[in-house]
Order: sequence, then structure tokens, then C-alpha cells
Amino acid sequence: MTRAVSIRVRLTIWYGSALAVILLLFAVTLYAVMARQLRDQVDRSLVEAATVAIHSIEQRRFGPFLLFDDLSADFPRLAVLDKFFQIFGPSGTITIRSANLGRRDIPLSRTAFDAALAGHTTFESARFPDGPPIRLVSVPVRHGDALVNVVQVGTSLQPVEEALNRLLFILLVAVPGALVAALVGGWLLAGQALRPVGAITQAAERIAGGDLTQRLTPPAADDEVGRLASTFNLMIAKLEASFRQVRQFTSDASHELRTPLTVLKGEAELALRRPRSAEDYRLVLESALEEIDRMTRIVDELLLLSRADLGEIELATQPVRLDALVEEIQRQAAVLGQDQQVEVTLAETAPVTVTGDELRLRELLLNLVDNAVKYSHRGGKVELAVRRENGSAKVCVSDQGIGIPADALPRLFDRFYRADNARAHAKKGTGLGLSICRWIVEAHRGRIEVRSAPGAGATFTVILPLASA
Repeated sequence: MTRAVSIRVRLTIWYGSALAVILLLFAVTLYAVMARQLRDQVDRSLVEAATVAIHSIEQRRFGPFLLFDDLSADFPRLAVLDKFFQIFGPSGTITIRSANLGRRDIPLSRTAFDAALAGHTTFESARFPDGPPIRLVSVPVRHGDALVNVVQVGTSLQPVEEALNRLLFILLVAVPGALVAALVGGWLLAGQALRPVGAITQAAERIAGGDLTQRLTPPAADDEVGRLASTFNLMIAKLEASFRQVRQFTSDASHELRTPLTVLKGEAELALRRPRSAEDYRLVLESALEEIDRMTRIVDELLLLSRADLGEIELATQPVRLDALVEEIQRQAAVLGQDQQVEVTLAETAPVTVTGDELRLRELLLNLVDNAVKYSHRGGKVELAVRRENGSAKVCVSDQGIGIPADALPRLFDRFYRADNARAHAKKGTGLGLSICRWIVEAHRGRIEVRSAPGAGATFTVILPLASA
């Protein structure tokens, strides 16, 4: 099994490869440009020297009998040491050659002669045995349409080659050195940049071991790694809250389901201890059926919330007259409140229309009104109100019942959560009704608020956006 290459190594390799290509292109371009510039400079100097010689020839008009000493006497620039001169006649035979040529024989090439006959200047490079490379320019001297002379000026390319060789040596030393230095620097910088990632990895390993209290210390700079650390901390905080909620949910669900099961088992054992009358068995079965109904309701509500979490419940989107719906629920609740001698009234109503699922909104309001009646004192009063405020529809359900302790308010909408005073006042609740209410409100892009104090009743306010015109 091959070992995976670390990000640090890959970053360094990619960085080094890119830099190597850039340096190579730079070195090749620099060498090519430098070589071209040096050769162009040589060609310009050759043309300048040839121009001086041609100017001298045209003034003396000596034809094929020109003397180099006379030319150099009048034009000292022709006697420079780094160039040599040859003047050929119209037939291509040499007429004058500079003394610094020595015994070297440099004939006029056929290409240069043909170009001179056509009136063109020719640049050539040549290399002779036991000699440095030379650069030649052959310029025709014409009188009318006739070729009079061919002036050839040459110079050694050895200084150019030496300069290029020095440049090549510098590049061969400097480019690898710069590449090595860049790779070392890239390796160190990559390690420095990835150090927080190593801390994240270690924290993730501890978290995988079950320690959800681990947090990272974000770097001072608000860079990508800093944002990654902050996001990681936020994710772990949400995971910790989720696990805590799951543990609490499991505990509460077990408690809620264990109670009816315990009742069922106790009544069944009691009924089986001795023979009983048909009436006693009927009472046991009715009690068992009641507990079964309670468990069925719990399971149905859990299934509803589970499907809601998965997004499997589709809500209708149609206009709903919220005021008419509240009036209908008030009439139903007034009948339900008679058993506990609780009066359900409609204090205020305003015509408002929202967009949503009428059945779910009915379930929401029925749950709230049922809770208000259930946790009210006998002879108490529950008030419903529908208002239009700041472009939103507000439905308020207020009671004068037992109220909610301040420490219970943050967890009031958690699944299976019931405050102690609520459990003592009404034993048949499941602790899922308010969770369903919150889901319905949020599914309709609204929010639900609660205001309460122990012994002073509670007011639940549902705020929903109005239907667009």
C-alpha cells in the first residue's frame, strides 16, 4: 500500500515545478535576447565602418586601384584594431585588404557576390580552422547601374561568444541556486501555513474519541485558515448541542413511553392475580386502551417530527383567512373548555390573510388553545386575538393559568420537555405539542414567542407574514 503524499510536499513540488519552468523560460529568453542584441550591435558597427569606407571610395574615385593607407590616413576610423577590411573589384577579385588580416585568406563568397551584383548588402558568419568565428558584411559600391567595388568589413565574434558564455555560466549557477532557495523557502512557508491544519487534525482526532468539548484557537489573522478554525469550532458546538439534545430526547422519550407501559403491565398483572368479574376486566381493558391511545399519539407525533426534519412533508400554499380560522377554533374551544369551566373568548380580531396550509395552521392554533385550556385554573379565562402589525399577522393566545418558570422558557419547545409544574398540573401531555407548533410556524416563514411568569399565566404569540397582494 503506497503512502499518501502530504499536502506540504505537493505544494512544494507544484511551487518548485512552476518556478523551475518560469526560471527556465526567463533564462532562455534572456540568453536569446542578449545574443540577438550583441549580434545586432556587431552588425551595426560593421555597417558604420563599411559606410565610412564607401564614403572614402566615392570621394577618391580610384576605381580598382585604391590604397588602404591613403584611406586610413583620411579616415582614421578605418584603422581600428577590432575590424578588418577587404575591397573587391567588380569581378570579385581582391583589390585592397587591411594589414590586420595577416596571412588569412577570406574570399568573397558566391552568395555575397551575387547579392552585390543585385545591389544588396549581405551579412554572413564564418569560421575558419584555427581561428575564431567572424562576422562579415559585404556592401556593393555602384556607379550608376554598374558595380564598381564590393566593400567587405569583418570582425571577430569571439568577444560576443565570451560574453554569452559568461552569461550562460551565470545562469547555470544562479537558476538552480534560486530554485533550491525557493524550494526551501516554500517548504518552510507551507509548513508554517499548514500548522493550524495540524492542530485541527489533532482536535478532530480527540473529538472522534468522544471529547466534544475540544475547541480550536483561531489565529490572529482573519485568513482562510482562521475562518476554517472558526467554522470548525461552530460545527463542533452544533454537534455538541445536537448530541446533548439527542441524549435528552432519548431520556425523555424513554420516560414518556415507560409510563404507559408500566401502567399497562401493572393493570394486567393485577387483573390476572385472581378471577374477576366482567366489569372489572372491562375497566382494565378501557384503561389499557387509553394508554395505548397515548402511546399511539406519541409515536404519531414523533413520526410527524421525524418526517418534518427530513423535509418529507409538503405544505399547501394557498390564501388562508386567519381571522376566520381563529373564530372557528374559538367556537370549538369554548365547548372544550366547559369541562374545566374555562371560558374561551375572542378579544380582538382583524381581517388578515396569510399564505400556507390551512390544516397545519388549524393544528397549530388548536395545540396552543388546548394547552391554554389545559394549564388554566378552573373558572379561568383564555383570550384569543388576531392583529395586523408592521406588515405581519399576529395571533395571541393568553391564559391565566399556572404560568411557566423562567428557567423552563429556553427549553419550552424542545421535544418531550415539560416543566415540573406542568407535569403536576396535567399528567396526560406528551411534551411534543409545542415542538410541532414551532415546526409549523417556521415552515410558514414565521416565528413564535412566549411571555410568561409562574402563577401569572402565559401568552403565546404567532407571527406570520401576510399574503402578498
